[in-house]
Amino acid sequence: MNRKLYDKLIFELSKPGRCGYSLPHGDNDDTLAQLPAGLLRLDAPALPEVDEPTVVRHYNNQSTNNFGVDTGFYPLGSCTMKYNPKINELLASDSTLTALHPQQPVETVQGVLEVYWNLQRALSEIGGMADFSLNPFAGAHGELTGMLVIRAYHESRNDSARRRVIIPNSAHGTNPASATIAGYDVVEVQSLADGTVDVEDLKSKLDETVAAVMMTNPNTAGMFEKNIPEIASMVHAAGALLYYDGANLNPMLGIVRPGDMGFDVMHINLHKTFSTPHGGGGPGSGPVGVRAGLEQFLPRPHVVKAADGSFSINCDDCSLGRVSSWMGNFSVIVKALAYIMTMGNDGLCQVGPLATLNANYVMNALNDLYKQPVAGPCKHEFVFDGLADKSTGVTTLNVAKRLLDLGFHAPTIYFPLLFHESLMVEPTETESIETLDNFIAAMRQIAIEAHETPELVKSAPHDTPMAHPDETEAAMNPRLTYSDLCK
Repeated sequence: MNRKLYDKLIFELSKPGRCGYSLPHGDNDDTLAQLPAGLLRLDAPALPEVDEPTVVRHYNNQSTNNFGVDTGFYPLGSCTMKYNPKINELLASDSTLTALHPQQPVETVQGVLEVYWNLQRALSEIGGMADFSLNPFAGAHGELTGMLVIRAYHESRNDSARRRVIIPNSAHGTNPASATIAGYDVVEVQSLADGTVDVEDLKSKLDETVAAVMMTNPNTAGMFEKNIPEIASMVHAAGALLYYDGANLNPMLGIVRPGDMGFDVMHINLHKTFSTPHGGGGPGSGPVGVRAGLEQFLPRPHVVKAADGSFSINCDDCSLGRVSSWMGNFSVIVKALAYIMTMGNDGLCQVGPLATLNANYVMNALNDLYKQPVAGPCKHEFVFDGLADKSTGVTTLNVAKRLLDLGFHAPTIYFPLLFHESLMVEPTETESIETLDNFIAAMRQIAIEAHETPELVKSAPHDTPMAHPDETEAAMNPRLTYSDLCK
């Protein structure tokens, strides 16, 4: 296959002796002589030699291969890839904020501390919690912090027997990972056919050795845990705490608060629910909230407000200590507060219902051609178990790759593990009915193609620079440099 010029690697465009930019000779050319010999290169770095137009064109063309919320519909289930208003980006990038230093005297950053404090209070109100720490850098980091809060709570009561954490088999993979890193043994509880927790199985595993139960509500199949009052009562009766994974908080906005459902500790993915473009590793923020009586276990430093209205930073020792270098990812915190203040109470109360409406609209428009393993209305997302007609051998992976040809990012595939051909779709509340209708039309087209011309779908994508990489080989034997590729 002929490759377009700018689909090539920058090293493939290199020509010996070609120069893109000339730097002036400095006045301190003897600087190298002052450096220890052990720090100097023996050979020049193997950098590509290209002219400036080639560099600019190459990377601009490469950027068009990226897919993001700003370029198209991104229905990645469990990730809440909603559109993020640009006003929030502008506020967070203001130089009066980006030029600050965390060690500045508190009297010079009262406005910044007010931002922290206002978000702490807003998230506490939204989550039904007593207080929040904004320090964790990501959702999984927040989970780990929440687990450490729970461990600190039990240790404060000299309850060292509680070494187990119960987690549903439908949970996100970070849940068992976070519990394990916090020093707990993970016990799996089974799910029913609709993905909700098997209450009887949970009941059989609750005893005085259980520290916590971790849950996501709505669950990973997009279904609300209708037995949550009974579960919360059982967990608390056993002396354990109930942890809320906030990955699926978006559909709950304006409907119910985790604290009111009986959860003791929770984290919120600010980058999902409260306006930060994410993907590819960041940026993120995973604030952790606690019910009344657990505030002292939150990590430090923490912003507090005095009676005279001034703000200060509490760095007092606590059993948990620090979980980040300072007080979290400030740019994400600014975006989240801007989003909350812009939406206001009325706007936030529309988020959950609209996200739920969009998900059910798409699900009901496709469930004649795709297998719907869980009956009934969903919340923010839904899961299909692949195509309803599996006779042609077209898989969920084939459907996902064909969507790339039609201008859509693929949904999450092969997760949750409850279903063999999982295809998990989350439209979010920010998409118009026209966008949803276009996605529905594309999914229906693929289902028809799978029946009439299955090889067309199996060989997709047809319009991307790379179609079918050997992902296993890439994982087992990665080629990380251009010289590795040339071997």
